[in-house]
Amino acid sequence: MTEPSVILAVLAALAAIIALTLVAFRLRRARREFIQEVDAWKLRLDLDLQRARKERDLLLDALDEAFLLINRDARILFANRAAKEMFAGRSIIDRTIEDVLLERRLAAPVLECLETGENTIRRVVLRRSGDDERPGDSAWVVDAARISETPDDAPEFRVVFRDVSPEHQAEQIRKDFVANASHELRTPLAIINGYLENLLDDGLVSDPELTKRFLKVMRKHTERISRIVEDMLVISRLESGEAAALKLKPFKIRSCISDVLERLEAMIQAQKARVEIRMDDEDLVINGDRFYWTQVLFNLVENALKQNPRDGLRVTIGCHRRPDESIEIWVSDDGIGIPSTDLAHIFRRFYRVEKHHNQDQIKGTGLGLSIVKRAVEAHHGQIDVASTPGEDTRFTITLPPDAEVPPHPDAQNHDDSGAAASA
Repeated sequence: MTEPSVILAVLAALAAIIALTLVAFRLRRARREFIQEVDAWKLRLDLDLQRARKERDLLLDALDEAFLLINRDARILFANRAAKEMFAGRSIIDRTIEDVLLERRLAAPVLECLETGENTIRRVVLRRSGDDERPGDSAWVVDAARISETPDDAPEFRVVFRDVSPEHQAEQIRKDFVANASHELRTPLAIINGYLENLLDDGLVSDPELTKRFLKVMRKHTERISRIVEDMLVISRLESGEAAALKLKPFKIRSCISDVLERLEAMIQAQKARVEIRMDDEDLVINGDRFYWTQVLFNLVENALKQNPRDGLRVTIGCHRRPDESIEIWVSDDGIGIPSTDLAHIFRRFYRVEKHHNQDQIKGTGLGLSIVKRAVEAHHGQIDVASTPGEDTRFTITLPPDAEVPPHPDAQNHDDSGAAASA
């Protein structure tokens, strides 16, 4: 091979090497750019995923219901804020539903959904142990379902716990109310019907004295029916939201007390009771619905008289302004008192503390103190009771400072109109 040929071959080889080097460099640069682009896409995807999860968390945290995501092993993958609050801040992530839910009845619908794969919705009522008072119960709707977008080999499930206790308690209260009202009305109606049958079927109408005695008994029970109906209407208005439409006007609490004592004068005199009024300021004016305040004071004083049918009972009605400008109103008596076991229940509808009634006495409706509590709460107040049997039983009402208003030039007019309404 001649020297020019060798030189050409070397140059060709060098050119090929240079070309290969350039190609390799370009490939490495392209690979580096590709890796960088892939990393950038992965970063964007991670950021988008984080943003999506954050938005998901924000949306789920805004739910009032407790929300959980769990896997097929019943392990919790996610819990929203309501769920964390439901479990009192305990660590629940990566724990099983059975470990977290101490109440097995709440876990049962979730486990059923995991086993069958079918949507499960169940209502669970949990009763407060050792307390037979239904308002203490809680009710939950457990809603469990599989998330359809997850793969068959790694399914995920969402679980929602809805607290429906207020609705459940309202329904129980309604049922109790209807049942108790039916029972309370059935007794006097049966008595009236029995006396009517005796008068008509046994031909006793011709006996004036016996007829008069029967009619007196029937009138007492007719008055009892009327009182039950009136009390049920009042408490129904207070619980149905009408309390929000209270006719708030300034009136003197002293004149309201006077109206109540006037209405109860016959009972006070019959029992030779002593009623004392204690007020620092007899011109104290509060802002409220006088009709309901008349009901409150009337029921409290009447309750003291009825529960202590003995001569010489001392009843005290008081009212004063506290240092914090709140208003305190109380009614106390020195009667037989209320047993401690009954104190927690006396504001329940149809609840009575009766250990002394004889056959001639007509029982109360059992709604008076319930009306008192709801009327006070409608005025944003609070009522408490304390009792030392034989010494002092005191109902204390506390009203916020804004219940007091400056003396109004037309306060007397308000008092007069309120008296007319209560009459």
